[in-house]
Amino acid sequence: MGSTTAEAIRSAPDLELVAELDMETTDPAGAAKAAGASVVVDFTLPAVVVENVHALIDAGLSVVVGTTGWTKESLAKVAEQLAQVNAARPAEAQLGVLIAPNFALSAVLAMRFAALAAPFFESAEVIELHHPNKVDAPSGTAKTTATNIATARAEAGLGDLPDATESGFEARGLRVEGIPVHAVRLRGLVAHEEVLFGNPGEMLTIRTDSFDRISFMPGVLLGIREIVNHPGLTVGLEHFLTGLD
Repeated sequence: MGSTTAEAIRSAPDLELVAELDMETTDPAGAAKAAGASVVVDFTLPAVVVENVHALIDAGLSVVVGTTGWTKESLAKVAEQLAQVNAARPAEAQLGVLIAPNFALSAVLAMRFAALAAPFFESAEVIELHHPNKVDAPSGTAKTTATNIATARAEAGLGDLPDATESGFEARGLRVEGIPVHAVRLRGLVAHEEVLFGNPGEMLTIRTDSFDRISFMPGVLLGIREIVNHPGLTVGLEHFLTGLD
């Protein structure tokens, strides 16, 4: 993702790539600041991303994050840090952080469509499929999808999903706020998600497929261009898409 993002920025006439940083960089925030960056894109690992973002904010940089592994608590700490830092900065120099579970426009739309469909179906399950080099499971996209479905169901006054399973419950997938999520890791895949909704006599399937990492680049570039106009913490690329916020 890092090298693909770097190439996309190089090819964008309105953006300038000033630095490429990898795991050998001992002080990425300092290096980005010294290179003259105003926005940093983070595609690293869940183990380091939270520390990276806090350091980048302290360095006075806005951040676009595609790394998963965030919790409600870690998001709240970033939002709090941004509020404190921005309180001491003029309006034209406010910092922003975008944390996006997925930058593919098809995935962003699929998550939105799933949330819209959720109140109308008794059953819902999420299947995410990725390459075997992915270090976390389930994916951030799947967790967000399931959370959005659960929220929409709760707001509609729906109860628990129908499920009479009494044995082998571990085969029913990880429950994310009550929604079963199944993770597949298979050689040859890149990033894919299927959301299944069921009612008596019918099923709705919403599926998104990314066959190449270039599918994420329009969303990444949109995030880079827009984050400077969105101070504070933004979770989800949909907030930068007209009509979806």
